[in-house]
Amino acid sequence: MSGAVKILCREIVSRGFGLLERVTWRRRKFDGTPQEITREFYDTGPGATILLYDRERRRILLVRQFRPAVYLVEGRDSLLETCAGKLEGAAAAERIVMEVLEETGLRIGAPTYLFSAYMSPGVYAEKISFFTAPYSPRDRVTNGGGLADEGEDIEIVEPTLDEALAMIETGEIADAKTILLIHYAVLHRLMER
Repeated sequence: MSGAVKILCREIVSRGFGLLERVTWRRRKFDGTPQEITREFYDTGPGATILLYDRERRRILLVRQFRPAVYLVEGRDSLLETCAGKLEGAAAAERIVMEVLEETGLRIGAPTYLFSAYMSPGVYAEKISFFTAPYSPRDRVTNGGGLADEGEDIEIVEPTLDEALAMIETGEIADAKTILLIHYAVLHRLMER
């Protein structure tokens, strides 16, 4: 469908933590009829996430932190997630290693790249690179907890894979990237290799 989309208007609504734009475009629908649509899109930039796992202790590492959007929608004061962060111009594999150190206090080796995916492409431009990496308590070099100057307040949680699956069923884990990585670990028998 090359040439089937034409941007008619693009305006910045807000520039803060991310970029909120209102875009109007004309496109030829799959059946060939024309369509004109205006939508808002939010772009916070690309990110990376990682499932840290300890085969010896049969544990994975998750972080619990306050998420304003989740609080506003559900009144939940925290969310359990895999370690994640924005790339901020760095390569995904490099950035996720730095993010793990900041959030968890662990120094890990080279992570294994799995895939990249758009998390909610209807309105968000966010594309996340997914990784896994082993860890052990011996990898701890700091207390972690995130960066105070970024307002981070992070608690580390180390459930077993079965406990994490149960947390998905009860809704305690409700973050899409985390659910994807936990199911990846089960599907690919990450703890059994």
